[in-house]
Amino acid sequence: YVATYVERDVRAILNVENLFAFQTFLQLAAGRVAQLVNASALGADAGVTHATARSWLSVLETGYVTWRLPPFHSNLSKRLIKTPKIHFVDTGLACYLLGIQSPAQLRSHPLRGQLFETWVASEVLKSRVHLGLPRSLTFYRDRKGLEVDLIVDAGGRQLAVEAKSGATIAEDFFAGLDSFRAKAETALPGNDLSSFIVYGGEVRQNRSNGTAIPWSELDQVRWDNTPSKA
Repeated sequence: YVATYVERDVRAILNVENLFAFQTFLQLAAGRVAQLVNASALGADAGVTHATARSWLSVLETGYVTWRLPPFHSNLSKRLIKTPKIHFVDTGLACYLLGIQSPAQLRSHPLRGQLFETWVASEVLKSRVHLGLPRSLTFYRDRKGLEVDLIVDAGGRQLAVEAKSGATIAEDFFAGLDSFRAKAETALPGNDLSSFIVYGGEVRQNRSNGTAIPWSELDQVRWDNTPSKA
């Protein structure tokens, strides 16, 4: 698949002269999955200019290989100028590019958490596209570094989602969700807010500050404005 994409599709979308450099760039992008996009650093590591890196990131998005997740801000103009995260549409492809060949290798891989996060984010994205809904997805990070991996704007209802690959729930998993709830009370008055942890365990748990959903039940949730489904 990678060879076909690089040799055929990339040539069709953009006249990339150095296909080896582009494939290196693709692998480096996989190594930054679920992280803030820094085109300059990515380009420098791949040996290409900042402008080329930005162009190639657009190629990856056009080919539905990656997608960018913008940061949350109640002011849309500020949201558009902040640094987004990069996610892979297909986490299996990201694993392949990282040299991960088995579940056992994935379990001990240093990017396991980020790969789980990008899987959750991309599955929610696909669910909304399947329902004919706009993306309306962002992530949240406060000045202290507390973060929520995914905020779904479901039309008057915000769904805050944190992805954790661990099989057990720790109380500090909700720290970012609690921070966002405090922010939303000011930035989004009148909006309903539901908080979720999608984790690597097997048991659904209802807690006072949110709901923990097993990874295997992610496809059973409607990520829209239907309260009874989430």
